[in-house]
Amino acid sequence: MIKVTEATATAGALERLSDLGVSVWLDDLSRRRITSGGLAALVADGGVVGVTTNPSIFQAAIGSGEGYEEQLTELAVRGVTVDEAVRMMTTADVRAAADILRPVFDATDGQDGRVSIEVDPRLAHDTAATVAEARQLAWLVDRPNTLIKIPATRAGLPAITEVIGLGISVNVTLIFSLERYREVMDAYLAGLEKARERGLDLSEIHSVASFFVSRVDAEIDKRLTVLGTAEALSLRGRAALANARLAYAAYEEVVAGARWTALAAAGAHAQRPLWASTGVKDPAYKDTLYVDELVAPGTVNTMPETTLKAVADHGEIHGDTVTGGYAQARADLNAVERLGISYSDVVGQLENEGVAKFEDAWQDLLDAVTKSMNDKGVEA
Repeated sequence: MIKVTEATATAGALERLSDLGVSVWLDDLSRRRITSGGLAALVADGGVVGVTTNPSIFQAAIGSGEGYEEQLTELAVRGVTVDEAVRMMTTADVRAAADILRPVFDATDGQDGRVSIEVDPRLAHDTAATVAEARQLAWLVDRPNTLIKIPATRAGLPAITEVIGLGISVNVTLIFSLERYREVMDAYLAGLEKARERGLDLSEIHSVASFFVSRVDAEIDKRLTVLGTAEALSLRGRAALANARLAYAAYEEVVAGARWTALAAAGAHAQRPLWASTGVKDPAYKDTLYVDELVAPGTVNTMPETTLKAVADHGEIHGDTVTGGYAQARADLNAVERLGISYSDVVGQLENEGVAKFEDAWQDLLDAVTKSMNDKGVEA
């Protein structure tokens, strides 16, 4: 009998995604996952080729205190500020994870083996501070397989251009709307053009654009349920997939254009679409919905561990489920609009809520670390 471990439970079934051009990343990180060997096992045998983090993930990990006691004590003794303490702990985790994933990075010429770390969410509406924070994080982690996460806010767009122009690889996060996604792709191309003007090696710069999925359904489904008509209820669970599929159509348009072709000839890499928020929020839906139905070449799907294991256990990965569905996707979003649900209102609300949720999680993390350091007899 084969003993089922964290690694073997996720091995094999996820290979179909890889074969179809989808990179599987884990949307989670903690000190315990690193020191226990769990992350290394998922990378070695479980099909995981990247890791994403966000303020909520670090709040859950560090807020629990598990695995951070020794470092917290040392930081408290040194009398560092709570902000510095949090940055030292988060960058240490990302650095360790990047070292675990370095063989994947080397084997894929930098495409995968990546670990993301986000700028302080309180800076989401400050371009200059975001750029400075991104540079600082890249310096602190000091690993070539790091992606600095920058939110796709209005202020984030010029920050993306500047940071890419400095040769720093970026994960653009909190993308909900098709219009904003096009702006993100434009910001990336502008950054590559800046990097080229500065004489930087474009082949060393990578980026992904994190397009959020399940939160779109959560909000639109709520509004459809309030309407309560047969037509409205029939559209539940369709808007998020439609939105993501049309995002991929926009990506295909950009990489077919002359502007991208010139950058590609100079060695640039395409900014891959990354499906984020792929854990299903409505228990009425299949728990692998946002993986099974978003299979397309040249994409990344970052999953919480529960979704990762669900896909390995009973995911239905049969082929490309994106590129043939553009007409239906447009029809689905148009049908939602005809019912009086404003797409622009929904995606604008989701962006604002996304930034606010990460700010709240970051503040909760700061509060937890402050308490821990004070308990050790040092004022944070």
